[in-house]
Amino acid sequence: MLKAKILFVGPCESGKTVLANFLTESSDITEYNPTQGVRILEFENPQVTSNNKGTGCEFELWDCGGDTKFESCWPALMKDSHGVVIIFNADIPSHLKEIEMWHSCFVQQQLLQDNQCLLIAHHKPGSGGDKGNLSLAAPLNKLKLVHSNLEEEPEEIRTEFIKYLKSIVSSVSESRDREEMSIIT
Repeated sequence: MLKAKILFVGPCESGKTVLANFLTESSDITEYNPTQGVRILEFENPQVTSNNKGTGCEFELWDCGGDTKFESCWPALMKDSHGVVIIFNADIPSHLKEIEMWHSCFVQQQLLQDNQCLLIAHHKPGSGGDKGNLSLAAPLNKLKLVHSNLEEEPEEIRTEFIKYLKSIVSSVSESRDREEMSIIT
């Protein structure tokens, strides 16, 4: 059974926990309660398999608190992660600047590839969900950006997340295959 660890990171109040619960089909949260440190959700998705034999995959989704007071814990959270999803509230201008720091800490410092990272512009209920062109600075503009609006188009983000999980699984399988070949040779 293949196991993959994915981090949900981003500024405070961007919607990480709400999205994590929705995408893992966990409980709904009705009121805002900042995540303290990290919350780990384990799940499987029947649409994502690790090979053509249909071997299942287990995922650990690490919903990381957005407060920089937890920065001292970040190296421990990052250890052995296979992917990073950076979530931000597209309606808060400062978030566009803040996600550069999240990308630098969680993606660049871990030497993750662009395909191991997903940017989600989360639109909260009642925000209007304007999908206007977000001007993202390099290197963020090279990453896949998806918009999520759980009120209007919940299945759209679920579909994009499944595509992302599939790409993570294939990169984990490839690296495992390379490891096994290096042991044999």
